[in-house]
Amino acid sequence: MDQIAFGTDGWRATLDTFTDERVRIVGQAVADHLAAAGRDEPVAVGYDARETSEGFAESLAEVLAGNGFDVLLPERDAPTPVIAYAIVDRGLAGACMVTASHNPPEYNGVKFIPHDGAPALPEDTEDIVARLAEPDLLPEGERGEITRVDLVSDHADAAREVVGAATGGDGVDLDGVTVAYDAMHGSGRGVTDALLESAGAEVVRLRCERDVTFGGDSPEPSAAHLEELTARVTDPDSDVDLGIANDGDADRIAVVTPERGVLNANLFYAACYDRLLEHDSGPAVRTVSTTFLVDRIAEAHGEKVYETPVGFKWVAEAMGDCDALFGGEESGGFTLRGHVREKDGVLMALLAAGTHAAEPFDDRVDRLLDEHGAIASGRVSLDCPDDRKEAVLDELEEHIPDSVAGHGVAKVVTLDGFKLLLENGSWLLVRPSGTEPKLRVYAEADSEAAVDDLLAEGREIVDPLI
Repeated sequence: MDQIAFGTDGWRATLDTFTDERVRIVGQAVADHLAAAGRDEPVAVGYDARETSEGFAESLAEVLAGNGFDVLLPERDAPTPVIAYAIVDRGLAGACMVTASHNPPEYNGVKFIPHDGAPALPEDTEDIVARLAEPDLLPEGERGEITRVDLVSDHADAAREVVGAATGGDGVDLDGVTVAYDAMHGSGRGVTDALLESAGAEVVRLRCERDVTFGGDSPEPSAAHLEELTARVTDPDSDVDLGIANDGDADRIAVVTPERGVLNANLFYAACYDRLLEHDSGPAVRTVSTTFLVDRIAEAHGEKVYETPVGFKWVAEAMGDCDALFGGEESGGFTLRGHVREKDGVLMALLAAGTHAAEPFDDRVDRLLDEHGAIASGRVSLDCPDDRKEAVLDELEEHIPDSVAGHGVAKVVTLDGFKLLLENGSWLLVRPSGTEPKLRVYAEADSEAAVDDLLAEGREIVDPLI
């Protein structure tokens, strides 16, 4: 059981550690957690497109049913947000999702999603870990039923309704819009592309066949992994208006535009929030590593922005507390008011295409930067053993400089690591990764050159402490 550790977003490990025996132990812990909370409603168990995922999901379902819970299994591998939506839509006790998200194919993982459909908070995951135990199943006649169901259709209906209402209409009209969609061989295939088509878009499909090895790569929608999609969209002779990609479990999104290629997720956030504010009002929630451009747009509309630590669970919690219109993070996870408080790359694909139909992303971003000032951002990762992270941050507290790259430090925010707000409006952030043995250094300024200077100086500050 020492091998089972719930991190930022569930338990992930390579398949030599992520075994059926340990998955069943997690299933028993989830069953005991739900029982202790007085939940007796059915439970969903979803799974992604990896070769081992369906088998692990069936093992979880057997343990949960063996503890008296009726269990819903999707008809096929499904995006994580589809499972999260089903929890709220069907009044379920919660769900387990078997996925390693964007990790390579030699990984798998499992996350627990509570009854509200939002990411589990530490109080839930810590209780599950405390309850890890060998399965203890009821006699055959007292066990719950396991049923295969279609969970995709209801999510698609909800996505069309929510995005349509948020953008000022009864639905989303994508007639005349051509979208190239890259599923990266993941669970968005046949889901995100079908949703876009149902709204009238013409869809050009890339990597929309199941491949349990993800083509020998990681299903991570970064620029390095989206070369074909980028080439298709940026080709001057292309008839494609916009490119969209999802990660392996389709809870995150990347967008490709004709002029910018893979659009920085900070700029995507700003553009979508601007679009939503054309028809509605409300605050935004962003993580400490996400752009201040959102703050400038909010201020222009008389709205507030709430800042959270990195991790969508904190975004979701804040969205519930402040009834936010939009929430997200610079890693590509977003959701909007009226939907479940879980990042949803399928929903966001529809919002992205609708936003582009109303005003092309490149034009909208150009306008926003003209109105609110130029913004550039970047990030570097520094190797740091997990057992050194806390000590390095403690030492960093004693070495906060008075200035960075020639600009005075106006304020230090300690919400998640150390964020140095500089007098010229730029910032530098140092925080520990929640998923890897690394420290992250982020920066935002008014030019790429200024960002490079900030990151270089941030590295000089942190490196000697590791």
